[in-house]
Amino acid sequence: MDSASDPILVRETARRRTFAIISHPDAGKTTLTEKLLLYSGLLRTAGMVKNRKGGKLATSDWMSMEQERGISITSSAMQFEYHGHVINVLDTPGHQDFSADTYRTLTAADCAIMVLDAAKGVETQTRKLFAVCKLRGIPVLTFINKLDLPSRSPLELMAEVEEVLGIQASAINWPIGSGREFVGVAERATRELALFEKTSFGGARRAEMRKVPLDSPEAQAAIQPEQRKQLAEDLEMLEVAGNPFSREAFLGSRITPVFFGSALTNFGIEPFFDAFVELAPPPSSREVITAAGSESVEPSAPFSAYVFKIQANMNPKHRDQMAFIRICSGRFERDLVVKHVRAGAVLREVRLSRPQTLVARDRNTLDEAFPGDVVGLINAGFAIGDTLAVKAGFEHQPLPQFPPEHFARIEPADLTKRKGFDKGMETLAGEGAVQVLRSYDNPIANPFIAAVGRLQFEVLQYRLKDEWNVETLLSPLPYACSGWLQGDITQFKPTPGSQVAKDARGRIVVLFPSEWDRQYCLRQNPDFQLLDFA
Repeated sequence: MDSASDPILVRETARRRTFAIISHPDAGKTTLTEKLLLYSGLLRTAGMVKNRKGGKLATSDWMSMEQERGISITSSAMQFEYHGHVINVLDTPGHQDFSADTYRTLTAADCAIMVLDAAKGVETQTRKLFAVCKLRGIPVLTFINKLDLPSRSPLELMAEVEEVLGIQASAINWPIGSGREFVGVAERATRELALFEKTSFGGARRAEMRKVPLDSPEAQAAIQPEQRKQLAEDLEMLEVAGNPFSREAFLGSRITPVFFGSALTNFGIEPFFDAFVELAPPPSSREVITAAGSESVEPSAPFSAYVFKIQANMNPKHRDQMAFIRICSGRFERDLVVKHVRAGAVLREVRLSRPQTLVARDRNTLDEAFPGDVVGLINAGFAIGDTLAVKAGFEHQPLPQFPPEHFARIEPADLTKRKGFDKGMETLAGEGAVQVLRSYDNPIANPFIAAVGRLQFEVLQYRLKDEWNVETLLSPLPYACSGWLQGDITQFKPTPGSQVAKDARGRIVVLFPSEWDRQYCLRQNPDFQLLDFA
């Protein structure tokens, strides 16, 4: 059957909601992800991220180092149903040292949820991630979190979103109180009050919620007189001076709907999730590269997907490697035979016989999937950026890669473990965790490693020990920035202190001790460019 006339494909695509959650570290992003699983019915109780004393750990943080530190290091992909929709959530690392993984993951999302700390507002990493969403035209919903703690004025937070991020903000609901006085949210469209009751389970179970009209005696009795006065003033100001919400403007990335709540106590979580599935867009067309240029591929076209993430040893007992693919078009069926495309060339035909759907480390074999879905393929020999399609002639847009800022040499502490070290390095470099560089002038010399963030080196050493049982020695190198060289390398004149190298794709990259050295090098080589991404 032609994909365009497949009613099941059309229906299932419309049910999909594929999104990433972005935030500055410790804004509550992973906790919010956990509550999605709780409210979908997939979890009976939610594990708090920072619980270290015998309690549950966050489902989306599956790596042992993540569980020890309470931070997200890798992007997690999870799928579940919520109110008749199929949710594909991509929980990304908030720490800037893992931003390259986050940027790649954002390419697989149709929209994003931006989580802000109500006491801190828009923070550094939030600005960077929002800029990527804006560049790619990804619609963003805003959830202002931690209203259970002392917070800044909601009006002040809204103004900061507009001023710092350069986007209009439209409040869909409004908080009543904060800290211990946070009792619920007022829904502007329905003029209802959503009241919540604290439970004895510390947010591990759904919060009891009841909705009553704002002007009802029950609503008046539930909130204090000063809260009623403040709420009335705020709502009146929003009606007069606030931005009216437009779904068209939201999908065009011109406005962000704003919600308030507390992921920890579950206050405001259910109204936010309910609104999200209605507002967030289903999968739409994707730009691809052809011999003639670029064109759009609709979700109804024959099957195509691309690899946006590689993760090794999610199941340490099997030493396997998982390739995460985002389905862009067509219906996926188990044992589908596709063409494996890399750098414009068809490498082979491959049968996709071991597809998995995931919730963190838990896997289930699936028989079919649709546009918007994220599917895991085990030991398939793919690399980040590869295209899979039943028909050749195009490939999906290349994934962004950013110049590293930290460099080091690494070697096994025990040379008898060289084989395990080499295998571990090959695997982890394939994930994109670090880049492996070789000297341009002496390519047979030992390679060195490079990363966007210093913490990636720590993770690399940890995983080599934890997953391959190889202790390593790390020696930092005196470089602080780099760039991919564009121009005839034979005419390039390196400046003192710089290092010319090749990356794994054979591209020339130049390393510098400082940004000043980089700019000096450009002045000395006016016919060359140093690219900030590739």
